[in-house]
Amino acid sequence: MLNVENISKTFNPGTINEKKALDGLSLHLDPGDFVTVIGGNGAGKSTLLNAIAGVWPVDSGRIVLDGTDVTAMPEHKRAVFIGRVFQDPMMGTAPNMQLEENLALALRRGQRRTLKWGVTREERKMYKEILAPLGLGLEDRLEAKVGLLSGGQRQACTLLMATLREPKLLLLDEHTAALDPATAIKVLDLSEKLINEKHLTTLMITHNMKDAIRHGNRLIMMNEGAIILDVRGEEKQKLTKQILMEKFAALSGSTMETDSVLLG
Repeated sequence: MLNVENISKTFNPGTINEKKALDGLSLHLDPGDFVTVIGGNGAGKSTLLNAIAGVWPVDSGRIVLDGTDVTAMPEHKRAVFIGRVFQDPMMGTAPNMQLEENLALALRRGQRRTLKWGVTREERKMYKEILAPLGLGLEDRLEAKVGLLSGGQRQACTLLMATLREPKLLLLDEHTAALDPATAIKVLDLSEKLINEKHLTTLMITHNMKDAIRHGNRLIMMNEGAIILDVRGEEKQKLTKQILMEKFAALSGSTMETDSVLLG
């Protein structure tokens, strides 16, 4: 489904601010893989997601999505195949538009735009049906502007928008980091529910080791622009926070004291 082949990315090359963010990184995802990604600050996690999404070009290597080489494809064209949810609940939505209008935009993603536009009665009924099980009261707020919703409600809306057209790849970029713990659990559980129901191939960045262990069928750990650990299946199920801390220290040469961001 996704092949990332030996990609590298250096920011500000040839200057005192030069930073190698990705260093010959390769990664393969099978259809339906739900991969959690952890690592310290500057490990290259967000750079990897941005490279896959086409936010910036890689310096070398290839990115192939579902058999299509997207390495040179601009971000707006890749968006037809990729759903993404950001850390900021306001990103990924039009805050001054109604909830139902945002969902309608997501439903029409990749389709030809015409002068005939509007939310149909059938669509409104569908939106109510998919929002009701969330338990957030959104089915009764279809005409509310998204910018007036709570952070958890906005993030749930963004998640639904990102998955409505069942993208070939879903990117979750620390999408619960800005939420309170109780709401974060709700959004994570909703994420896993949608991913499993729609069999979505997913990459999820998190700074929380417990979340990385609990969710998904596979876990990768990054350090200095490279993948230093890749576990799945039974090996992942046996992971604990302590084991992950020990593996990080052994594989990176660092300690949790110097990389406390992994202590979540």
